[in-house]
Amino acid sequence: MTRRCDRRGREVAVLLDDFGHRLPARPTVEQPPRERGPFAQPVPRRGPRGRGLGRAATPAPLTVWRMTSEQTPVVWPLIATSGLPPTGAQMGIDLLSGGAFYCDPIGWVTDDDIPVTNPNVVVFGKPGRGKSATVKALALRMLGFGYRTLVLGDTKDEYEPLCRALGVEPFVLGSGLPARINPLAFGPLGSGWERLDEAEARRRGAILFARWLVLLRGLVGSQSVPFGPVEETAVGEALRLLTGHRTGASRLTEVTIPRLWRALDEPPDELVAGCRYADRRHFLDATRTLRDALGSLVKGSLAGLFDDHTTIAVDWRAPIQSLSLSRLEPLGDSAVGIALTCLNSWGQAMREIADPGDLRIVIRDETWRQMRLGVEAVRSLDANLRLSRRDADVQILLAHKPSDMLTAGDAPSQAVAIARDLLHLCDVKVLHGQDQAVGDELGAMLGLAPTAQRVVTGWAVAGQGRALWLVGDRAFKVQTVLTAPELRLTFTNEALTAGGPA
Repeated sequence: MTRRCDRRGREVAVLLDDFGHRLPARPTVEQPPRERGPFAQPVPRRGPRGRGLGRAATPAPLTVWRMTSEQTPVVWPLIATSGLPPTGAQMGIDLLSGGAFYCDPIGWVTDDDIPVTNPNVVVFGKPGRGKSATVKALALRMLGFGYRTLVLGDTKDEYEPLCRALGVEPFVLGSGLPARINPLAFGPLGSGWERLDEAEARRRGAILFARWLVLLRGLVGSQSVPFGPVEETAVGEALRLLTGHRTGASRLTEVTIPRLWRALDEPPDELVAGCRYADRRHFLDATRTLRDALGSLVKGSLAGLFDDHTTIAVDWRAPIQSLSLSRLEPLGDSAVGIALTCLNSWGQAMREIADPGDLRIVIRDETWRQMRLGVEAVRSLDANLRLSRRDADVQILLAHKPSDMLTAGDAPSQAVAIARDLLHLCDVKVLHGQDQAVGDELGAMLGLAPTAQRVVTGWAVAGQGRALWLVGDRAFKVQTVLTAPELRLTFTNEALTAGGPA
């Protein structure tokens, strides 16, 4: 009979106990109850059995892709990217990450981790999708961070309630009204001229005459008149003579556009000689189209608005200033566009010497009207966008759709090329709801992926204040949130509802 031997042996604790040695007992630790998993039971690879439960007889084939973290956002552009720092105005909710969304264009420029090189913002959207409400909320909330707002041309009086709520009465421009603005005003550069040394006077003079030439190119170009070297020489020489800069005057004289036109129409001998013409008749023949264009403007679109010295005193320390152009609507788009061009030059003059830390939001509504005046008007706007970093300005352009920016001329024209480049001078783009055809435009002009286009043409159309924010190459799906007082200040459907917001 074979005896079975226990091969396991005795435990060490039992063996030591035989010799009178007891090992300390290990303390017992109560194990927490095991959490129940999200699935009650494992799911088979091909899905659960049963009707309507999603069982597949053959699993779907899987495709493996290898890419870097830089390439991934191109394939999946709406995967929540790294968030923006919580600086600036809190605008609403970023629905991709679930966190709050903050807008701080100048702060983004100064942050090397954010792919933004200029603080300019362009806002697109169908009427009624919340473009102006978003811009007004940004202007109102940025007051707490030291920003002031300048509305260069309120064509529909949308900003009047906001101005009056902040204790500021907007300026109204129109035929028969007392307000006048001289687009050839010196601005801060003309102050203390008699105390300037020769080098500083030469530097300031170059800035002034360059700005005036950009303005006059735009005005003359709006009349379909070329502004070449002949016209530039005549206008530049006339401005230097009228201001006293040519004779080295210690105090310059401010010029108006009607006075400039009269000097060209009845040129003095100094002007004819300075432009190197043989005689007065030679000068008049060479500048006939220029003089006719300025004359039609002085007697037409500029009359009663920009044909005299400035009569308004702007308080640049006020939280907001607005210049209303709604009284010009009966005169047509061309008159409004010319007025916007003049205001553009005047506003630039007022900002040429800004105090350090004087941050300002400049709102430009109905920008497409100015761009329809031609290539020179487009260049004027282009120059302002390029100076936003120097002036610490947040330039905000509002339009309905990207094709509005391309109405400056024919498809292959220089004006359209410059207008297309304007979009690249705005590193921040806010895309509110659009139709499908406009979504295709956005895809072609901004390089939006189909997923991003569907956000603009689907989700953003379904509610006001919804927009796809493009901050550099980062995308954010943002719902703007307004408080009750802000809703009353930003409501723009009074004519449709005969009252305020519901």
